[in-house]
Amino acid sequence: MSTLGILPHQISASTLRKTRRIHRTSGGSRSSSSIVSSASPAPSATPVMVFREVLRPAEAEGDNRMGRREAIGLGFCLNAFLLLRAAAAADEETCSLTTSPSGLAFCDRVVGDGPAAEKGLLIKAHYVGKLEGGKVFDSSYSRGSLSPSASALARPCYLCYIVLGQVIKGWDQGILGDEGIPPMLSGGKRTLRIPPELGYGARGAGCRGGSCIIPPGATLFFEVEFLGKA
Repeated sequence: MSTLGILPHQISASTLRKTRRIHRTSGGSRSSSSIVSSASPAPSATPVMVFREVLRPAEAEGDNRMGRREAIGLGFCLNAFLLLRAAAAADEETCSLTTSPSGLAFCDRVVGDGPAAEKGLLIKAHYVGKLEGGKVFDSSYSRGSLSPSASALARPCYLCYIVLGQVIKGWDQGILGDEGIPPMLSGGKRTLRIPPELGYGARGAGCRGGSCIIPPGATLFFEVEFLGKA
């Protein structure tokens, strides 16, 4: 882009007149002068202030078109981001946990329409396990990207048995149903909040060198997606 860069400085009125004549005749075509003077008509010795750059009209128009396209694109991206944020917030608000007599709480984000899970059957399920502060300690979705000790906290539940004694009690209750909790149906997604006595208790899990992946007495949160029977 060709510009005549002029910084704010003082020039004489005679120099200003010469500059205007040059811009009217340069290139064989007239260019609209965008030089702005802050002075009223005065003797030639009176200084004036010049603040703006002189741009060719076609280039300025092109810049305006580019600015409009960029503004529209930015507005579209911002609007999409806000819609996603609003949808996520609405999803969190509509899914309130129901606490059973055992202390386990659940919330069905999606109610499945397939067969229910049965004790002793191999099922396919995805899950994300979190601590109370929101830290993920295990996830079947990102299997292999976590530390090796994370997968040892429970059976890898992409293919796992739902059998008493094979998984923590909170999983048995939360998926098979008990204590007023309905069984999960294939295709369903459920949030579980598991108290320590139905999880890893006072011992915790993954403990080594004085630290534990699941601290003793931790309340656990699971997002479970029941895909169906294996």
